[in-house]
Amino acid sequence: MKKIGILFLLVLFLTFGCGKVDVNKVKSDFEESVTKSKSYVLNGTMEIMNNEDTFVYTIEASFLKDDYYKVRLVNQTNNHEQIILKNTDGVYVVTPSLNKSFKFQSEWPSNSSQSYLLAPLLNDVKTDNETTLEEQENNYILKSKVNYPNNSELVYERIYFDKNMNLEKVEVFNSDDVVKIKVDVQSLDLKAGLDKDDFILEDLISKDCCSTNTCEDENNTCENNKEKETGVLEDAIYPLYIPSETYLTSKEVVNTDENDRVILTYSGNKNFVLVEEMASASDEFEIIPVYGEPLLLNDSIAALQANSVHWTSNNMEYYLTGNDLSEEELLSIATSLTNVDIVTSSQVEK
Repeated sequence: MKKIGILFLLVLFLTFGCGKVDVNKVKSDFEESVTKSKSYVLNGTMEIMNNEDTFVYTIEASFLKDDYYKVRLVNQTNNHEQIILKNTDGVYVVTPSLNKSFKFQSEWPSNSSQSYLLAPLLNDVKTDNETTLEEQENNYILKSKVNYPNNSELVYERIYFDKNMNLEKVEVFNSDDVVKIKVDVQSLDLKAGLDKDDFILEDLISKDCCSTNTCEDENNTCENNKEKETGVLEDAIYPLYIPSETYLTSKEVVNTDENDRVILTYSGNKNFVLVEEMASASDEFEIIPVYGEPLLLNDSIAALQANSVHWTSNNMEYYLTGNDLSEEELLSIATSLTNVDIVTSSQVEK
């Protein structure tokens, strides 16, 4: 009888113990690595696929325990840099080249999935009771549902680890199993040794102070030494998507001290207004309060509010608002503008 018991245990070991890893083990190992990290820095690239267009970013994501985040995103096509910062004062989206920032009172990033941050990825696999595991020769792959409140097209993700449980890649899919977001992790330092001084808002813009000004001293005290430039719009940028039974009813050009501003009014079934002007840097760092959420909008980080969205793309600032628009329609119009490749504009000295 004892021999039979030993034989039974041996069969169980050979059946289940030879390199087999279950989903709970992989989830547990992932959770342990995330929760043990007091600070990390992730470097990689992110691709966003929208129909025939692909937008590629360089990413540097930093985290410090107690909910400090700093995500630097650089568009590889036009070198446009934006930074999402979260510290004890709030959530900011900073555009250093414009010397401007949106400030949000937001629960970001815990209120949605984020393919380049560890805690939201971990939350996805922990909250989905149907998370599955696929084991390949060199990888473990966790598949789980995602939560993108502003993009219902995104339904699930695949998170790739090597056999030592190092994060390698994240892919986010739509319901047709097409990859819409892909993050390739080039390096991940889980013992980065960061502190709160690495998450100071003013430090994000001081290094760019002298790109358009003259620094008086080593503390980056700046003196504006350039003639003020004004942006001249040669034509408006029209959205490629417009809701049905909605038409352009007026186009107004307003000449301001800094820029030409175009106001496009659409009327009909879905009324909305689109304001466009050349992006220009502020003389002093400007913080714009926003009651909404930061949103990655193809080639830019936008400020999304209840019935409006504000963003910068291809050296243009856009403000889109419409009480008649659903959020899906609002973002469809905005997204169709970010697909415009050529901006007809020029800079002249004032």
